[in-house]
Amino acid sequence: MNNILVVEDEAIVSKDIQQSLKKLGYHIVGSAATGEKAIELAMETKPDLVLMDIMLKGTMSGIEAAEKIKLELNIPIIYLTAYADESTLAKAKVTEPYGYIIKPFKEIDLHTSIEMALYKHSKEREIIKERDFLYSLVENKDVDGVIFVKSNSRLVKVNTANILFVEALKDYVVVNVGDVKYTIHSTMKEIENKLPIKDFQRIHRSFIVRLDKIVAIEQTNVVIEGGKKMLPIGGSYRDDLFSRINLV
Repeated sequence: MNNILVVEDEAIVSKDIQQSLKKLGYHIVGSAATGEKAIELAMETKPDLVLMDIMLKGTMSGIEAAEKIKLELNIPIIYLTAYADESTLAKAKVTEPYGYIIKPFKEIDLHTSIEMALYKHSKEREIIKERDFLYSLVENKDVDGVIFVKSNSRLVKVNTANILFVEALKDYVVVNVGDVKYTIHSTMKEIENKLPIKDFQRIHRSFIVRLDKIVAIEQTNVVIEGGKKMLPIGGSYRDDLFSRINLV
């Protein structure tokens, strides 16, 4: 059961929201009518999500409260608003909310917005964990020619000498080791920095190859060991590649 903090300065509206949340199966950890109280409750209860009215009465707006909560806690915030001018929306965007719910709203809209925000946040946390893991590998790059990659919740040791090539695939990179492939959430730049520079060469924005796995170069393609895979050579990488192979 997900814990929700409700921040709304209209008592009737706040109770209506809380009743809807309870019907939808959420747990209310608290409710606040001011920005100051919202921050206090957020720090105290550490909810899974905050529903924050943009236009709060008092000295602190919902946007200001959201900024302070975001600085201290990594939790998603959804804004509640009946109306908002362009300047207010511009300020709200800076806090990177996980959504907006326009009042009056239907329960289905409330449920959908919350579930999407919670799902997006969980995925972002997974990405952060993957990035932290990758950075830890970067700190220990080229230790005895070995790297560790995450596969099925396990850390698998991979000898860099066995890597054929690395391929970019949207937000992931695929490390090709013979018939085995390891997919990790990373960027090509991060992987390039992690691999021993003396052994690997970027040949395309989407490919890094191990130099001693190249068996032939055919026009604008590299043929990888085994002859089953041909990789394109990007124009901006061609000179660097040719400078690192022995031509006769």
